[in-house]
Amino acid sequence: MDPRPNAQRTASHKPGLAVFTAVGGLWVFVLVTLGAFTTSIGAGMAFPDWPLSNGSVNPKGWLEDVSMFAEHSHRLSGTLMGLISIVTVAWVWRKESRAWLRHLAVWALVIVIIQGLLGGTRVLLDAVHVPGFTMTLGQMLRIPHGVLAQVYVCLVIAIALGCSQTWIAHPPHLNRRIRRLGIFCCALLFVQLAVGATMRHNGAGLAILTFPHSTPEGHWLPATWDFRIGIHFAHRVMAAVLAIALPWFAFSIRRERAAPIAMRIAASTLLSLVVVQILLGMQIIESFRRAGVTTSHVVVGALLLATTFWATWLAHRDAIEGKPAP
Repeated sequence: MDPRPNAQRTASHKPGLAVFTAVGGLWVFVLVTLGAFTTSIGAGMAFPDWPLSNGSVNPKGWLEDVSMFAEHSHRLSGTLMGLISIVTVAWVWRKESRAWLRHLAVWALVIVIIQGLLGGTRVLLDAVHVPGFTMTLGQMLRIPHGVLAQVYVCLVIAIALGCSQTWIAHPPHLNRRIRRLGIFCCALLFVQLAVGATMRHNGAGLAILTFPHSTPEGHWLPATWDFRIGIHFAHRVMAAVLAIALPWFAFSIRRERAAPIAMRIAASTLLSLVVVQILLGMQIIESFRRAGVTTSHVVVGALLLATTFWATWLAHRDAIEGKPAP
């Protein structure tokens, strides 16, 4: 027996752990998709109780009613995500020597628990009115619930990438400019996602009914202003900024000789996602927020963040592992 402490904990590639964390990374998008669809069809209160649904884990008729199906599926997928997070924490702490990876696994579990509590509290406090606001307290909790979901997506990706063969055996060595640009784009995306969540949950998705102009007369600025119009317009402005920043980041990766093929593919994917997201945004206006289009817009937004964060995290590999940066 090896007398050294924690002899079983190493930073070497562990295929089983890598596959499991990758599955967790894929499942989080199932969870995001179901959550986005639930919100898009206004099914967040399909069940007035929590954590059970109509007092049961298998409520009658939930497979036949689309609203009940959306909400209960979202709850079940969240429960499974919690179980995946628990297994990930146990596995990482048992097998990994890297402190940063072990801490990320714990934080992911903490956030998924907070997300569950936020989702449940949103239901239980739906009838609590807040003076001066049109939304109830429960409805307000939808906004941090949506934003924190994106933080969780990034944590899951960071864990899965840290366990991958690419990270351990074939790390890239990219310059600081790529890293700074990646951080800048991630920050912009988080701002846009927060603005989008605020707009979405305030019912402001159709506050401006023309695109790309803000008025039927062809003006870029809205003719009148209120909170809903302002938050909608801010979402469009941020979209325009990201339409420049994200391609800049993608082309910078493509020009970087040290960038591995996986990062180059991610850069090309990023460009495609930007185009798709803009087209979906246009379709939301033209279709008057059709549920499928709106859900797709939310999911593609999460994919944009995931792809950008993946490339940024990989570019910071040396700094994260405590090695000299080029």
